[in-house]
Formats: sequence, C-alpha cells, structure tokens
Amino acid sequence: MPARDLKQLENRLNYKFNNISYLDTALIHKSYSNDMKINKVESYERSEYLGDAILEYIVSEYLYKEYPDYTEGQLTKLRASLVCEFTLSQVSRDIGYGDYVRLSKGEELTGGRNRSSIMCDLFEAVLGAIYLDGGIEPAKKYVRTFLLNDIEGKMLFYDAKSTLQEYAQSRGSVLEYNLISENGPDHNKEYCSEVRLDGIQLAVAKGHSKKASEQTAAYNALLTINKKQD
Repeated sequence: MPARDLKQLENRLNYKFNNISYLDTALIHKSYSNDMKINKVESYERSEYLGDAILEYIVSEYLYKEYPDYTEGQLTKLRASLVCEFTLSQVSRDIGYGDYVRLSKGEELTGGRNRSSIMCDLFEAVLGAIYLDGGIEPAKKYVRTFLLNDIEGKMLFYDAKSTLQEYAQSRGSVLEYNLISENGPDHNKEYCSEVRLDGIQLAVAKGHSKKASEQTAAYNALLTINKKQD
C-alpha cells in the first residue's frame, strides 16, 4: 500500500509519523510477506513483539496509578481484561485496521481481514511502530485514547459468563447456553448462540467461535439486566 494511502489512518490515530515505513510495516501480515519473498518484505511480527511488551508496561503503569486500592491480583485481572484478544480486536476494528492490512490472497479469501487474532496483532504492531517512531509518550497517548476508556465495560465483558452465572445462582435460577445456528465454510464459520435464564431467552449473539458467541450473549444479557435494574 503506498504511503500516501496511510495519511487517512494517521488522521484516525491523531499521530503523524516521521517515518511512515514504520506504520506500513506494522500493517503487513506474514502471509503477504511470504508471498513477496523476492522483494524481502518485512511483516509486522517484530513490531507486534515490541508492541506487546510496551502495551503491558503502559497498561500496568496506568492501572497502578489509577486504582491505588486494588491488590496485585485485582490489577492483574483488570489488565487481562484490557489486553485480551477480544478487547484488542474490537478496538482495531473500530479504528479500521482491516481496511489497511496487507494479506495474501489466500488469507484474504479465508476471512483474515476480520480475524480476531490478526486484529489483535495489528493493535500491538501499530503501538510498536508508534514507539519506534516517536517514543513512549505518543505510545501512551495511543493506548490511553483507544484502549484505556470504558474500562468498567471492558471488564464486564471479560467476566460476563462468570458474572451472569453468579447472578443466576443468587436467584436460584438455571442458566443455559444453546447454539442456535452455525454457518459458513470451516475456515470462516459464524456461530449464533442464545443464553436463557429459567427457560426465558435473555440475549442472542454471533461470533467466529462458539465460545465467542456465548461470551457476547452473556455480555448482552448483563447489559439488559443492568438496564432493568437502573
């Protein structure tokens, strides 16, 4: 992708790269890199490796300062909810990395542009690119702007199934998940699950795995319950 096409993404990130090649590399999947062996195109793997380490530091420092009453265990659990694949992939989708990532034709055809694992990698790879280009301060700004917001909501999603189970137990109710449908080819399936409380449907959700669809259904159910209790 030509550097000029990345200007729009820079605007979304509210960060202008001094060396745009850092951002370009951060958006190259290894499948594309492998297809371009002759040109020796570097993939985002090294940038993602760096970004992963920087992300843990930035989030850890932020939570340590913002949650002074939390124990080490509570801080670890909260950090896990923020840096998990689901959360990072959702943030990457919101930013729009799927529109910019370079993939091989095969990866493209099998749904790679929306695959959660790739979306998660891209958030970390771009973080690594920003750090390499501008240092720790713009890296912190990126994480705070796109990830460290609505922390309570992200925590609620991470704990959705266990929180909903505790709610059901407190009422003496029976909680169950059912797979409603399963569509698409094996390499790009979409699952639809429902969650029921005492036989009454609380929520329905889709996902690219049965587990993901159940997790989202549980989260949607909690939002409905919390709304009714407000």
